[in-house]
Amino acid sequence: MSKIGRLPVKIEQGVEVSIEKSSVLVKGLKGEIKVHTPKGITVERNEDMLVVKRKHDSKEEKSLHGLVRSLLNNAVVGVSEGFSKTLILSGVGFRSSLQDNKLILLVGYSHPVEIEQPKGITFTIVENRITVAGFDKQLVGDIASKIRKVKPPEPYKGKGIKYEDEVIRRKPGKAQAAGATQ
Repeated sequence: MSKIGRLPVKIEQGVEVSIEKSSVLVKGLKGEIKVHTPKGITVERNEDMLVVKRKHDSKEEKSLHGLVRSLLNNAVVGVSEGFSKTLILSGVGFRSSLQDNKLILLVGYSHPVEIEQPKGITFTIVENRITVAGFDKQLVGDIASKIRKVKPPEPYKGKGIKYEDEVIRRKPGKAQAAGATQ
């Protein structure tokens, strides 16, 4: 049996869960998420726990068992606590600002790059840090990756947009690789 799939999902205080035929609706203070349950996977509620079960032991159902459990857990955590990712701008003259519902990035191009703020996502900027927060883990990660993709960090000086916990492997420059001294 799936190690992740057999773990119950604890329903937090203030979270409402309604189980339908092929989906589970999770509502909380921050928003609501609908999780689709594929054929062969069922979700049952036991007091303040959700239990994910599968009908057969086919390879496909085994793989979906843990996936559905993880999606349900992310939905419950998201609507109660939320998720966030922090990005760091590093480079001379790199700046970011918020205008209306747009994130404006000045990262060395001849034009500012604008990223629209989708519904359910909030941007906060403190100095050179951009925090992307929301209740949908997938959407938070997607928007953070779009921001990073504007100017990924380069390996020589480390300039660009990187995740807070990301480690950039630095390469020696041309002069250092040849053995020259400066």
